[in-house]
Amino acid sequence: MSLTWLFEPFHHEFMQRALFGCALIGFTNGALSAFIVIRRLALMADAMAHSLLPGVAVALLLFGLAPGTLFVGALVAALLVAFGTQIISNSSRIKEDTALGLLFACSFSLGLVLISFSRLSVNVSDYLFGNILGLGDADLWSIYLISLTVLPVLVALERPLLLTVFEPSVAASQGVPVKTLKYLLMGLLVLSMISSLQAVGVILALGMLIAPAATIYLLSDSFTSMFWVGGILGCVGSCTGLLTSFWLNLPSGPCIVLVLGLIFLLAYLFSPKYGIVTKLLRPHHLHEASLARWKRRDPTQM
Repeated sequence: MSLTWLFEPFHHEFMQRALFGCALIGFTNGALSAFIVIRRLALMADAMAHSLLPGVAVALLLFGLAPGTLFVGALVAALLVAFGTQIISNSSRIKEDTALGLLFACSFSLGLVLISFSRLSVNVSDYLFGNILGLGDADLWSIYLISLTVLPVLVALERPLLLTVFEPSVAASQGVPVKTLKYLLMGLLVLSMISSLQAVGVILALGMLIAPAATIYLLSDSFTSMFWVGGILGCVGSCTGLLTSFWLNLPSGPCIVLVLGLIFLLAYLFSPKYGIVTKLLRPHHLHEASLARWKRRDPTQM
């Protein structure tokens, strides 16, 4: 049986571009997802993804399809929603999550309305669900520069960011600029969402961002593993989803997220320590809880 179909994607220039972009986006999102999952910022990430749309729409109306203006428009829109959330929650009785949910719903709706006024031939589904097969040189440069910005910053500031995430009061007492790091993390999140826009669109971007770290979280208790292995998983899973979409003639964005979701499902079921099936098959001692407490107190185990 011929295996020509297996290697066919690598013979097309548009697939080579898409795979390169997918690898960068997947690794960057996978590494960043460790902080998003630990910090419980999934709602914030979803809001940032949806809030990109009005900025893209305004850039389309004013400047056309130039990638640079689309990038700036998306960045400004996301930052406005982020700062607007803080202003509303700090100046009223409205909690941060409520303000965030309201603003991202309104901004997403505004984006859909504005795109309908565009005189250009724009396929809205490309922004909602992504079109990574249409990556151009400018798109690849944008993705590369975002990855080159996000990853070194996360590596350089890993320790103070972790301290801020787990013990913000202790971090503040040691002179760590907690608020500055919080806003910096939001900025990196926005950049990551912008790079994901071309791959999976604003609706599916959240899955690509949180799935890698959520999967590793079920397999390991180490943050270092969540960071680096999450990045590798995001890269491999994204590229696998893209290749699967080519082989089966399916939409690329949904396939990428589905592959990452399938890997998460396998970890959820069969993780050696936290898997549901593993727990059901593992023999249980009648006094397992008491034995666990005794081991923690036994000085010979220390």
